Amino acid sequence: MNTQRDMVDWVLFVVVSLLWAGAYALTRGATFGAEGLPVGVIVPARLIIGAIILNIVVFATGRRYPALSDRKRWLVMVGVGFLGMTGPFYLITIAQKTVDSSLAALYVAAVPIFVVIGANFMFKEERLTQRVALGIGIGFLGVVALFGPDAYENFGSASTIAQILLLVAASLYASSTLLARGAPKIEPLVFASGFVSLAAIMSLPMLIMVEWQALRLTPTPVLSVIGLGVGPSALASIIYMMIVQRAGATFLALTGYVVPVLSAIIGFLLFREVQEWNALLAFGLILSGVWLAQGQSKAKA
Repeated sequence: MNTQRDMVDWVLFVVVSLLWAGAYALTRGATFGAEGLPVGVIVPARLIIGAIILNIVVFATGRRYPALSDRKRWLVMVGVGFLGMTGPFYLITIAQKTVDSSLAALYVAAVPIFVVIGANFMFKEERLTQRVALGIGIGFLGVVALFGPDAYENFGSASTIAQILLLVAASLYASSTLLARGAPKIEPLVFASGFVSLAAIMSLPMLIMVEWQALRLTPTPVLSVIGLGVGPSALASIIYMMIVQRAGATFLALTGYVVPVLSAIIGFLLFREVQEWNALLAFGLILSGVWLAQGQSKAKA
């Protein structure tokens, strides 16, 4: 693994950040308006497309999955597939019917805060310190600010429920990270292809909820779903593994600071989304909390 960042590392970093940030805009394109597709179509379709592409890459490069008798590795891939893809994709897609793409991305910026809390209980080498506790406190203040005054006054409204779903999705993402961290060693590309494929299989029951007779296929939603499958679900997973192998997970973690900003820019350019003051305040608090909470572990590394 390289300790010096070269141009290729930074190009990969920018590309994966754009792909992950663009996922929120593509999800909005898939769900927006009367022509938007139902969640039960969007989530399975993007995962199936991603799984097909990743499996082609895995077998084309001569890699193989663990033996079926290796239950521990398969259970980990099942868990990461559900917690890191099927569950949060479903919740985020529902939420984006009523909230902006840039606001949805802001909630995911809080994932590292949940990871730090979970790691404190799961891994002896990552116990809470005063600095980490302060970072968590500041980060949660950011989440509180992110809800905004209207959410507290109109608790139970569609927008507030959507934000709660985003918060749950963030906690699922964090759980998948912790599960992957404690997983037995699996070749990175095989791991990605495995949990995306299993996530696709677990998403298939969603198709039962779809009212197929009322379904209308129009260009924008269909192309958005294809984009989600090819970009954030498949290509981003491959680049993700390339970055981990070349530059390490700490370098990759910097995307947590970049993706919400890029998502806000994309949301403004495509949909003229402009967040209120509380979202800007929340963004500052969350990132400050993440920096404090992660700072010590980075220093030890």
